[in-house]
Amino acid sequence: MTEKTFLLAPMAEISHRAVRELVAGFGGCDEYFSEMISAGALMSGGQYESWYLDNAPAPEKFVYQLVSGNVEHLARAASFLEQYECAGVDINMGCSAPSIVRAGGGVQWMSSIDKAGGMIAHVRKGTSRRLSVKLRIGFFDDFDYLASFCKRLEAEGVERITLHPRTAKEKFKRGARWEYVKMLRNHIRIPVAGNGDILSAEEMNRRSFECDAVMIGRLAAQKPWSFALARGLPLPGMIDLEAVAVTFLDMLVKYQPPEFHKSRAQRFFAYFCSNLKWANHVRTLLGRETELTAMRHVLERFFRENPEERYVSGGR
Repeated sequence: MTEKTFLLAPMAEISHRAVRELVAGFGGCDEYFSEMISAGALMSGGQYESWYLDNAPAPEKFVYQLVSGNVEHLARAASFLEQYECAGVDINMGCSAPSIVRAGGGVQWMSSIDKAGGMIAHVRKGTSRRLSVKLRIGFFDDFDYLASFCKRLEAEGVERITLHPRTAKEKFKRGARWEYVKMLRNHIRIPVAGNGDILSAEEMNRRSFECDAVMIGRLAAQKPWSFALARGLPLPGMIDLEAVAVTFLDMLVKYQPPEFHKSRAQRFFAYFCSNLKWANHVRTLLGRETELTAMRHVLERFFRENPEERYVSGGR
């Protein structure tokens, strides 16, 4: 890896192609992760799986993330993905959503070193792709357990670990323990990426010296130009927020099924509107709409009535 490697996180309803295209339009990032893909749904031919498999705009930089509590589903899905161009396959061991945990997936894998190690060994046999894992500290604040867990994953063939340094039950009220990212980097030989509480391009750069890669999710939705800022790429002096928002809506229509439009638009604007002084007001107006055309009209009217809100500095 280069000294500074920046990754788009596998974030539900955010890391789809419309957002990836926005990021790419500002110069891109080093790797784009997919939304988490249910390995079971993928192998059973789920109705929407083709949308999750879309690896554009940069297939060579794309990472498919799989989630499941079933070893065979994960192994078969990883093998199935051999036919698609990508930079690697990632196993989700960090999601703490109750439905995922009850099914044995996500962070539930961290409850047993042996079970997780055995699963990785099985998946490793069926894929030639770079195999990585995204995880949390675990169910308890126990670095020794985390280090032992990651050493086992490394021994079974994992080639990179991304740590979101919170426990399974911690939400965003507790700050991410970035010291654990640095400590883990010193305990294993494979690269360690860090993720959590990155609020600016300046912080992306600062954290990049503490790990092998920095992963962002919410910041990428709020400011898709953050990767460009962190990498020192040229940006317009002023960024037109209305143009970015409308471009996102256009690409949502082009690259996502109609059934996804409302949820993904509302999720994106929950973050993107943070660029505005009247963020909550605009979120509320957008939240009342169910059609993208109506959302576009809300945005156009808001910026027409509040022209001072339309532009932000390319250095922000």
